[in-house]
Amino acid sequence: MKRSVINECRVRFPAISRNEGLSRSAAAAFALQCDPTVEEIAAIKTAVSEAVTNAIVHGYRDGSGEVEMTMRLYSDRVLYIQVKDRGRGIPDVAAAMQPTFTTAPEDEERSGLGFTMMESFMDKVRVRSAVGSGTSVYLEKKIRGKGEQVDPR
Repeated sequence: MKRSVINECRVRFPAISRNEGLSRSAAAAFALQCDPTVEEIAAIKTAVSEAVTNAIVHGYRDGSGEVEMTMRLYSDRVLYIQVKDRGRGIPDVAAAMQPTFTTAPEDEERSGLGFTMMESFMDKVRVRSAVGSGTSVYLEKKIRGKGEQVDPR
């Protein structure tokens, strides 16, 4: 059976740190239609927080801009979230996805674990980027919800 989009939402907001909380809340609210577990909501919120923080901190380091978040729910209970910026872009995506890689070594608060955390909480993470044009992070998670048992294999 081909999967289809059940619902879709797009949110755009200024790339300022206080909107990171907005992005987490929007993703959690959108996911609620699948009756997710508390653990699933926490995982989604954490991954979105990392993606949006990367866009704000790294994408627009020397300026301002906008972050766009597109969320889709598919018929097979897969939640898809795209976090997009039109900032600096990432010169080497493969390197950036390595644990502890950071473009801000002088900033001790930034550990370089953003993509690693996204990958640990989501089923699929993809990144597309072009220097000077921005970055898109694609997150997917199958929502099993409270009523669906997880296969123990």
